[in-house]
Amino acid sequence: MSTSRPPASTPARRTAGRSAAACPEAAGPSAGLAEGPLGRLRPLPDSARTPSPRTALQAPALLLIAHGSRDPRHAATVDALAGLLRPLRPGLEIATAYLDHCAPRIPQVLGRLGTAPAVAVPLLLNRAFHAKSDIPAALREAGADLPLAEVLGPSPLLLAALDRRLAEAGCDVRSAAVRARTGVVLAAAGSSDPAADAATRALAADWRRTRGWAAVEVAYASAAGPRVPEAVAALRASGAAQVAVAPYLLAPGLLPDRIAEAAADAGVDLTAPVLGAAPELARLLLHRYDRARRAADRTTALIA
Repeated sequence: MSTSRPPASTPARRTAGRSAAACPEAAGPSAGLAEGPLGRLRPLPDSARTPSPRTALQAPALLLIAHGSRDPRHAATVDALAGLLRPLRPGLEIATAYLDHCAPRIPQVLGRLGTAPAVAVPLLLNRAFHAKSDIPAALREAGADLPLAEVLGPSPLLLAALDRRLAEAGCDVRSAAVRARTGVVLAAAGSSDPAADAATRALAADWRRTRGWAAVEVAYASAAGPRVPEAVAALRASGAAQVAVAPYLLAPGLLPDRIAEAAADAGVDLTAPVLGAAPELARLLLHRYDRARRAADRTTALIA
């Protein structure tokens, strides 16, 4: 078997130019799709892909909030993802801020945005501690009262991005026969929040059901198990002829490296790269932004 291994607080806001996020420690196939019913994709309306110049100029900025990492690959990936958003929504202000490790931090970006309206969009897969506590607290401490979008998961667009990365690693995801004999390890970071882990397991079940994989097992790189070797063993015991590992992580770093090493040690057939700057993630971020913006507009209208 061959193993593929993946290579000070300022209140409120004002319009800023394009900001490239960088770590202080280091220099740092689904176009036009949106979420439809579970497991399905539908075309984005033209207005969602490219708004009129008038709409784009009036739209609130999209404040992308990432966790941050000492690994410079993390900030590079976030910057690349932000770069994918701009041609999808010309004229929309895209700003990036980090919770930890990287710059700029949330108060810095909000200081540049000034009084201009914005929608905060977490670059997080699950609704765990960072989404429930860290980001709202950071926004409050910065004196910002912004609409806060939902996290990325769950979504069929995430499944499409996982498919993309497996295909890049050499798995013929278009072949029903190949999928039927392939067991996949969905390797996530792991969380102490039971609801977050339940969401990951639900995504794995949906991935198996909608794609016809032989089996999909969840493994975690931190927190509670199972770990990658246990999940690989379970897939082989179930009769999977081929075993693949798909990291359910947004950017390279310590945990993805740990997953790749464990996959290699377990002798899996292939290991996909992290989700990274996938076009499906860019469209999903815009979908989350649009939903939060519409909800905020409805609330404003009711108050008025």
